[in-house]
Amino acid sequence: MAEASENPARTQEYVERDRACMGPTARIPYYDLVVDHARGALLYDVEGNEYIDLLAAATSANVGHSHPAVVEAICGQAQKVIQCSPAYFYHAPEVELVEKLAAIAPGDTPKKVVFGTSGSDANDAIIKFARAYTGRPYVVSFLGAYHGSTYGSMTLSALSLGMRRKMGPMLPGIYHIPYPDVQSAGVGHLSEPEQAEHFMRPLREMCGTYLPADEIACVVMEPIAGDAGIIVPPQAYVDALTAFCRENGILFAVDEINQGMGRTGKWWGIEQFGVEPDLMSVGKSLASGLPLSAIVGKADIMDSLSFPAHIFTTSGNPVCCAAALATIDVIEREGLLRAGRLRKGALRGHGRPPRYRGRRARHRAQSGHRHRAPGDGREVRARRAQGGVPRVRGGRGHHLHGGIGAALPAAARHRARAAGPRARRARPRDRRGGGRARARQHRARGQGLVEREPATPLLLRTPGCLT
Repeated sequence: MAEASENPARTQEYVERDRACMGPTARIPYYDLVVDHARGALLYDVEGNEYIDLLAAATSANVGHSHPAVVEAICGQAQKVIQCSPAYFYHAPEVELVEKLAAIAPGDTPKKVVFGTSGSDANDAIIKFARAYTGRPYVVSFLGAYHGSTYGSMTLSALSLGMRRKMGPMLPGIYHIPYPDVQSAGVGHLSEPEQAEHFMRPLREMCGTYLPADEIACVVMEPIAGDAGIIVPPQAYVDALTAFCRENGILFAVDEINQGMGRTGKWWGIEQFGVEPDLMSVGKSLASGLPLSAIVGKADIMDSLSFPAHIFTTSGNPVCCAAALATIDVIEREGLLRAGRLRKGALRGHGRPPRYRGRRARHRAQSGHRHRAPGDGREVRARRAQGGVPRVRGGRGHHLHGGIGAALPAAARHRARAAGPRARRARPRDRRGGGRARARQHRARGQGLVEREPATPLLLRTPGCLT
């Protein structure tokens, strides 16, 4: 395959046109890649360059881009009817999908489902249903959480000042506690029960001083923290937290928008802990990236609200529901849950692998490669000074299928294949951009980038992503 094009004229044209008309809040200023098409784990830009999409479309393409079965389902449904709002009428894909989601939801308690259009509104729905069912006003979330960009989900989040600045006051009655990050808290030397008690202390102190536990409607948790750094909580903490919720009549809700749909080797991340949540939000990969979300909850909780408390014109769209059914079928038929379980040891039991402990990624899906921006170091620093290249630090995360983290240009992959496995084993530092020592040197100089030999542009990992 040819080397990447040296003529970025079309890319720059699209970027300039976009900047002239697109509001700045709608895109993270990250990397000038204009995607033309995608297949599986590969992206192709308008210049004809090929990339491995290790971001998996911000974790919304768990079965890969444009999977033939999903494309066929979308086209077939579009030929029948594109839009028929479940707010007024029924359609077959919606009925089949609610049955399927209720069937694969964690736990044995009967479930019901309500659709939305984004993960953000699904997390808003958690607040709605929790308050309606319990009659209580307060909700507890976690520091470092990212739950979305609508007002309720932004208030649940505690990740970036850009999600608060100039927009207050936020939704009242939302409180935050520290996420159980064993490595960052420096409690790795403690036993797991001691770690659990350490991280439960802020919630217990909160409830003993200014927030009555019997007025908390819900605790909302990412079973595996995403934007905070792919943090896997101790099993003992999850057990202690859910026990606290049960003892005080508090609902336990999980955000599965990022880590759900098979990314951990089970349908839902919370299943790794053997816990049945009361409410669960789903999105992103549910319909392979089409605008569909869902809140799945125990039936009696979902019956606590009537119409039109959570109705959207295009939620449960027939085409999106057909895509979701096809996506679930692909995961089952192609054994992708088993593929995810092959990496289970990196997610549970050992926490973060020792090699990566202490590294905090701001994106939930990071690469197995170090990344660099196009050009040599001087060019990178010059472009960064002009706002063209963000600071990016290396790191790794754990993912399921379909590409996840940075992008390696096709020419580089072909050179590695041609060298053969023995040569690749003999040059591990080349693959990592010079090794950890070199990475530390670059960070010490404040560059935040690990440079490699000149090559075609790499797709840098995103410093955050949208629900």
